This record gives sequence, C-alpha cells and structure tokens, in this order.
Amino acid sequence: MSTFAKRERLLLADLLEAAGPDAATLCEGWLTRDLAAHVVVRERRPDAAGGILIKQLAPRLERVMAEFAAKPYEELIQLIRTGPPRFSPFQLKQVDEMSNTVEFYVHTEDVRRAQSDWTPRELDTVFQDALWSRLERSARLMGRSAPTGLVLRRPDGQTAVAHRGTPVVTVTGEPSELLLFSYGRQNAAHVELEGDKDAVAKLHEAKQLGI
Repeated sequence: MSTFAKRERLLLADLLEAAGPDAATLCEGWLTRDLAAHVVVRERRPDAAGGILIKQLAPRLERVMAEFAAKPYEELIQLIRTGPPRFSPFQLKQVDEMSNTVEFYVHTEDVRRAQSDWTPRELDTVFQDALWSRLERSARLMGRSAPTGLVLRRPDGQTAVAHRGTPVVTVTGEPSELLLFSYGRQNAAHVELEGDKDAVAKLHEAKQLGI
C-alpha cells in the first residue's frame, strides 16, 4: 500500500463505511451509497463507465449505477477496498496512480466536507506536489468551460492557466484546494479569488467547472 492512490482508496472506503449509506456528499443529488456505486462502476463496469464522459452512454450508466446502489452497502465498501478486477488496467500501478489519485482524493473530500464537523487534513509536501503535477496537466480540461479567464496559483507563486479569456480571475491555494475548486467544489475549497468583482462571483457560482 505504498502509492497515493491506494492510500486514498482505503481512506475513502473507511469514510464511506463510517458515514453509512445515507449521508450527504458534495456531489449534487448523491448520497454516500450513490458515490460508492459510482466508484465501483467506474472500475468494474467499463461498458457503462463511458457514460461519465459520453452523453449518449449516460442512460446506460444510470441504469448500472442504480443496480449497484441497490446492492448491500457493505458489499460496495468491500469492492472499493479490494480494488478493480484482476485483469483491469487499474491493476497496473502506473495507471492506478494516474487515474485514481485525484479521483479518490476528491471523493474523499466529497464525503468529509459534506459533514458539519469536518476538519482540514494536513497533507504533506510530497502529496501536494503530486496533486499539483496532475492539476497542471488537467487544468485546461477542467477549466475549458469557465465563464472567465482562470489562473490557478500556488502560495509559492507557481501558476497554471486553466482558461484563457478576460476578465481573468486568479485562484490561489494549496494544490489540494485548487483541485477541489477546479472539479466544481468551489464552495468547499479553501482558496482566495482575485479579479473583477462580477467575474469572481460568476466563477464562484459556475456549474461548468470540472468534467
């Protein structure tokens, strides 16, 4: 269990288990049961998971998600803990790290930050750097539909342009918080926004961020 993805996987499973099947999450319309089903379907049902990105496949994804959400909650948690099937590409360490580190981190915070008594996690520099590396590569994808120009900036001054345009809003925070902002969790991210007042308000409420 030496990789970030595996660590975040186990943490997510533990949080989902502790929260129970009917707790709120930051994913609009999803309870913890729905989030758990999403994680399992994404790894175990590639025939349906394409609906996450391809609108034409969305109805099939919804049907399969509903089938998994109807399973015993404990079974879903165990499937998350044990990981993908034997011959899944997610079994490859490099694929797992690239595909799941951010996925599991974001969904972990979806569970944590939806609870009224949540407290910030202390993330080490190595993990923050790993998250920043992934954010740099995905920033333009995440921000492609932003209603304003969007620049993401670490406290040390490193920046990534997520969307070109004017007026420009600069969002400053730790990589972990910038990721949450970029994935559409603006209200839960601990960041500072600088720019035109109306543009800042528009970006903060934008539904287009993320996938």
